[in-house]
Amino acid sequence: MEKNMQSDRANQARLYRDQLITVGDFLEMKNQLIAEFRKLVRSSGNYSGQKWLKAIEVRKLLKISAGKLQYLRDRGQIPFTKLGGVTYYDSDKIEQMMEGHD
Repeated sequence: MEKNMQSDRANQARLYRDQLITVGDFLEMKNQLIAEFRKLVRSSGNYSGQKWLKAIEVRKLLKISAGKLQYLRDRGQIPFTKLGGVTYYDSDKIEQMMEGHD
């Protein structure tokens, strides 16, 4: 009985040449990932505990203009990550900049 169950699971896990992943499958996976990401972001806490900051938040903390922030980013003086067209900055690195410990 146990061997039959293991055999059934193995057969279900096998992929065959005639099995296709459709665009719909990818879209469904994307939506699931976005939903999980949103849950993680919502449960991550408030502003003071944020790991990643948006440009407007960094500009307020450093008291600099958008152009100055772009200049620092272009020169590699401030690390950043782009996700979905939005630029995020590591709050730990920003704190180091504020303390002068590049």
